[in-house]
Amino acid sequence: MDINFPLILLWLVVGSGLIWLVDSLFFARRRRELAAAGVDSTQAQPGRQVAPGEVREPVLVEYAKSFFPVLALVFVLRSFIVEPFQIPSASMVPTLQVGDFILVNKYAYGLRLPVSRTKVVDIGEPERGDVMVFFPPHMNETYFIKRVIGLPGDRIRVEGNMLYINGEPAPQELIQAIPPGDPQMEVLWEEIYGRRHLMAKSVYPSRFANIPEVVVPDGHYFMMGDNRDNSLDSREWGFVPEQDIVGKAFAIWMHWDALLSVPSFKRVGTIE
Repeated sequence: MDINFPLILLWLVVGSGLIWLVDSLFFARRRRELAAAGVDSTQAQPGRQVAPGEVREPVLVEYAKSFFPVLALVFVLRSFIVEPFQIPSASMVPTLQVGDFILVNKYAYGLRLPVSRTKVVDIGEPERGDVMVFFPPHMNETYFIKRVIGLPGDRIRVEGNMLYINGEPAPQELIQAIPPGDPQMEVLWEEIYGRRHLMAKSVYPSRFANIPEVVVPDGHYFMMGDNRDNSLDSREWGFVPEQDIVGKAFAIWMHWDALLSVPSFKRVGTIE
């Protein structure tokens, strides 16, 4: 199971805040009184006298007061504004490469409570063609990123590697083979309801080349990777419930292949 960073961050914020609050309500005043008398109330050095008025706080309280504002700010930003992610797999090639660092808009589809995923403010809904981060039904604690293909009520099928939405084909335009000279893979433009994006597919039939028509249930979404023959998505594990949406990916801000490599900013830009 992946580390639940939002839950860990929440506990750090709550813990540091409680330490600061309890100390302020019950202990800080007594320390000030002792400090006025020249007594070190922390007993860090028993019997040590301090200058009158010098207030010495316990180390735990010092750390809590220092870290709480920073942790609270990070928590609010990551939970409700924007959250960074790194792309770990090639399922969204050529749109996103392994090692891309992206930013995800956390309020585009409504404000949600961290950890519980409950939507509290309805701002917008996913649209066909959006690149979305979510928790899939088969690995519900792991972040996935795919493209929104089908909205609630849409009819989705694939025939000969051609995507059909509500009976209409998504137009494709060949660009080139990848890598150059490789006859087994093609890069194309694909258009979904007026929005174009890059996608890759094999020139040979794969197990995903033909998918029987399915109807997207209410409150669910049909997701597919842009690397069509190398992506496990809704064709494999089904629909994504609305409550498992994380946010909309909107920008690449850095690319970093490996720890010992040099970060690159050549791929900085918006995600289409």
